[in-house]
Amino acid sequence: MTNVEIERRLPVRKKGKSVYWCNNWIRQWDLQLMVVPALIFIFIFSYLPMYGVLMAFKDYQLFGGFLHSPWVGLKHFEAFFNSPDFWRVMRNTMVISLLKLCFGFPAPILLALMLNEVRSMMFKRVVQTVSYLPHFLSWVIVGGFVGSMLSTDNGSVNMLLMSLNLTSEPISFLSVPEYFWSILVGTGMWKEMGFAAIVYLAAIAGIDPHLYEAASIDGAGRFKQIQLITLPCIRPVIIIFMILAVGNILNAGFEDILILATNPILRDVSDVIDTYVYRMGILNNRFSYAAAAGLFKAVVSVTLLALANKAARKMGSSLW
Repeated sequence: MTNVEIERRLPVRKKGKSVYWCNNWIRQWDLQLMVVPALIFIFIFSYLPMYGVLMAFKDYQLFGGFLHSPWVGLKHFEAFFNSPDFWRVMRNTMVISLLKLCFGFPAPILLALMLNEVRSMMFKRVVQTVSYLPHFLSWVIVGGFVGSMLSTDNGSVNMLLMSLNLTSEPISFLSVPEYFWSILVGTGMWKEMGFAAIVYLAAIAGIDPHLYEAASIDGAGRFKQIQLITLPCIRPVIIIFMILAVGNILNAGFEDILILATNPILRDVSDVIDTYVYRMGILNNRFSYAAAAGLFKAVVSVTLLALANKAARKMGSSLW
């Protein structure tokens, strides 16, 4: 047996993943350099501030800084859990988040499905533009728009109700706690529904048209095609967005609540973790206490995200 035949029969030593990674990086060095500014930005504004988590375990002194602030362990966490505001804040956070999840999550899916059935491209583009335009408006503008509509002084909603004889006098909607949750969730849906539907429309556009043609030949109507083709094909996208929504279930909102709940009467139904942290930390200068509440929210959110991802992995789609 010659030396050449012996070398051919010897096992080939495979290169490690690190070698292939380095080779790919070298070949794409110009593209990789474009990512460097984004990585620097994330490191400065997302990772360096994590040092401030230590504030939750100290009695932070504004002028003394971290070095001269004494360690107190879990003192501020215990104070937050034993606070009379804890259960009220948690109730409002969970209720508002679940309402947004139950009504706000399926809304863009339904809008995308309806827009996909529109045959007039001109009408479809107009509806898309009108629906996702509110996403680019700040909550200050949206809050002023909603406030003027619900105003007791020539507000369009009150004028409509009085003209239909549904009420004899104007209703101060933004001063009645029973109306606040529905106003908040409805306004959020109107603002974000159109923009979120773009992702689902893109996923629907990637479905093979031959599937619809085959289903039509077999006698399936439009609703059957949506049920058997469209929804199963976009299920991975829906699952990923559901995972993110579950991970953000404690993010009940901050800007929208801060803008719409200007009346102190609404605090019992509008005070969530984010607004509570803002009020305790910024307005009352209880920095360590507010940091403990914020860290509690972050830990719960990460835990929910991991559990949702684990459950979604069993269905074939997950973030990692």
